[in-house]
Amino acid sequence: MSNDSPNTACVLIIGNEILSGKTQDTNLRFLGSELAQRGVRLAEARVLPDDKTEIINALNECRAKYTYVITTGGIGPTHDDITAECIATAFNRHLVLDEDAVTCLSRSGRALNPARLKMAHVPEGASLIDNSLSNAPGFRVENVFVLAGVPSVARAMFSTFADDLGVGGSIYSRNVDVFLPEGDIAQPLEDLALKYSTVEIGSYPFFRDGCYGANLVVRGMDESVVEKVIRLVVATMRNLGDESSVGEPS
Repeated sequence: MSNDSPNTACVLIIGNEILSGKTQDTNLRFLGSELAQRGVRLAEARVLPDDKTEIINALNECRAKYTYVITTGGIGPTHDDITAECIATAFNRHLVLDEDAVTCLSRSGRALNPARLKMAHVPEGASLIDNSLSNAPGFRVENVFVLAGVPSVARAMFSTFADDLGVGGSIYSRNVDVFLPEGDIAQPLEDLALKYSTVEIGSYPFFRDGCYGANLVVRGMDESVVEKVIRLVVATMRNLGDESSVGEPS
């Protein structure tokens, strides 16, 4: 898809618990959908271990490459919560105790022991991201937004700055299920993709009710073009097989 929108994003999911399979990430799907509604294309996502070198290297690479970088995880009170420290290092800033963050944490009514105060340390000059659920704030440094890993908290944090990411249009998406093998539809889809280069045409195979098929997705910034192309996709697929095997686009 040609990048009609200049704004792109990368999500860095941080935590050994994700890589081990003990915790299932649900933040990526949420962020991808929310960003698309604001015309921001989620161009890449990575899952990173709790390793300083890995996090710093990924952060520096991605913040230079994309308009926005959103991290989730690693900003809690335990020894393996190292995201804030890594971001400070990546930006060559000191990690400092932020008095406004201390005020936020004090709202919980819990004693601010050293472990909880760790969550009030942010890179020097960072802007806090409000957390209405647990009071421990996230933060922003330049184009990097740092969120908690807990899905409900990450969503609450995202809602406080989401509208600031807008670029004047949504990314529209239409899709249709086709009960034909991907090998049969690959060339026709490629022909359409070459002809309509301002949209992205994706094919995602499935096996359902004993039959192979694919969910075909058309995405783009121009709703009328997306609508035109999905209709062409449907017409093309019907020419390749039984009309009853193709549903209406949704």
